[in-house]
Amino acid sequence: MKHETPLVRFLVWRIKHISNKNFVLILAGLIGIISGLAAVILKESVHFIQHQLRELISIQNYIYFAFPLLGILLTVVLSNVILKEKMGHGITQILYDVSKNSSIIRRTKMYSRMLTSALTVGFGGSVGLEAPIVVTGSAIGSNVGRFMHLNYKKRTLLIGCGAAGAISAIFNSPVAGVIFSLEVILADVTIAMFIPLLIASVTGALVSLSLLGDDVLFSFKLVDSFTASDTPFYILLGIVCGLVSVYFTRMTYKIEALINKVKDIYGKALVGGLLLGFIILVFPPIYGEGYDTIKLLLAGKESEIFSRSLFFGDLEDAWLLLTFILGVVLIKPIASALTIGSGGSGGIFAPSLFLGGVTGFLFAATTNIITWGNVSTSNFTLVGMCGVMSGVLYAPLTAIFLIAEITSGYELFVPLMLVSAIAFTTSSFFEKHSLYTKHLIERGDLIQYDKDRQVLSQIDLTKIIEHDLMTIHPEENLDALVDLVRVSTRNIFPVVNEKEELLGVITLDDIRHIMFDLDKRDDVKVSSLMHSPPAFVDPHENMQSVMNKFEKTGAWNLPVIDDGKYQGFLSKSRIFNTYRTKLI
Repeated sequence: MKHETPLVRFLVWRIKHISNKNFVLILAGLIGIISGLAAVILKESVHFIQHQLRELISIQNYIYFAFPLLGILLTVVLSNVILKEKMGHGITQILYDVSKNSSIIRRTKMYSRMLTSALTVGFGGSVGLEAPIVVTGSAIGSNVGRFMHLNYKKRTLLIGCGAAGAISAIFNSPVAGVIFSLEVILADVTIAMFIPLLIASVTGALVSLSLLGDDVLFSFKLVDSFTASDTPFYILLGIVCGLVSVYFTRMTYKIEALINKVKDIYGKALVGGLLLGFIILVFPPIYGEGYDTIKLLLAGKESEIFSRSLFFGDLEDAWLLLTFILGVVLIKPIASALTIGSGGSGGIFAPSLFLGGVTGFLFAATTNIITWGNVSTSNFTLVGMCGVMSGVLYAPLTAIFLIAEITSGYELFVPLMLVSAIAFTTSSFFEKHSLYTKHLIERGDLIQYDKDRQVLSQIDLTKIIEHDLMTIHPEENLDALVDLVRVSTRNIFPVVNEKEELLGVITLDDIRHIMFDLDKRDDVKVSSLMHSPPAFVDPHENMQSVMNKFEKTGAWNLPVIDDGKYQGFLSKSRIFNTYRTKLI
């Protein structure tokens, strides 16, 4: 007892006096507070950097060209040289850690994404802060759970609490924070999850309100009411938002694949930063997160968003103005993909909101010109944000409640629901999975809505390989094999040569008819008795593929081969035992 640490003494005391349920609620509140602080620090850091850079921009416009490149280069140096961490889509990595890494997230992620995204976004990278702060909050939840020696299920719940607190704090939207966590992060939804998520989300919002007041990333007071006669236009907007979402997703994949052909990390950063800088020179609204541009569109000051362009002055002609905005819609996914693909740190949350807002404004303005109508451009801008976010993130409820909360009311609830549903349906018709989950699902690293496959995916194949089978060389005779049978507890004998290559297998059934024939023991070679196994397993295969091999072959044991070398055997019975343990 003398050697017990304070943590051990606390945990023993906690087990005696605080139930697991209440302890999780306390931790949820703590994680919400820390996630809220992290969101405030990140937001203020980015705005401080942007404020300092604006002073330089006021001197010369062409400095725009250098800022994104500098930000990406600084991010690459920081992530690769100091943090030793790969950037990319952070929420995708969180989903992978939940699915395949027992909800264990690296400790460095509690601060790494904050540092790198502050540089990327602060210097004008065309991505958002939401994904980095979700990664930060999730990492805080995971590591608090590990520190308190909680199991996988509770660690996963605390990851959701961190994500909920982060989204709630950065937008001052506690309901959207809870729903985002349930829709995007947590695979299984139970009533027991709601209370911890609510507590984390509320505490995150309270921290943000206490320190920043109403100074959140984005907020807007509605000026126009919803008109039922505009419903046909909202239906069309939903279809358009769905198609724009598909364009965003596919263009992101394509651009990231192209820039990944540049293998040198600094060469990649240079190419991506230069291309992004040129894009921003032509299309200034693409600079940074883009919320300032959305605010101008909502305020009816759309002409001001072109003031810093070197190639366009004040656009007075309405059609030229709309053509320019269409260019922004088409180029924004390219800019976001260049930022992330070249080594920058950020997420697609803000780009999807930006793209949706610009799409909604473009749709409404075009409709007013063509029909001589008077639909509300501000309402369509807001509803468009909801539509594209639903279609890109596959989180329609999050999108609905986020826009409802940042507009401080539910006046637009009907069109938000309508456009969100249509955009999600349209997008999912062309793309089965969201941008966050597509690659993970295709690799078998993430299984949604299938409990059996989810449990199977949590089994680490390398940990259940059986190494106790006695091997024999193909040139040995039957007498040597009988000696192995005497001491072995297994009925399978792998035939392995001096290069550790598996040539075949022998079972007791193969030799039972001759193993007691003394005349043949010296003459019969092992190589003449062996046969090929019905299939081989790679230790890096996913469990679904392994189970398919067992199903097709009808075998109960299959050999594991890694890079041509024999590793051991995998038995169906051991998989079932491990499955039952995981399920419990």
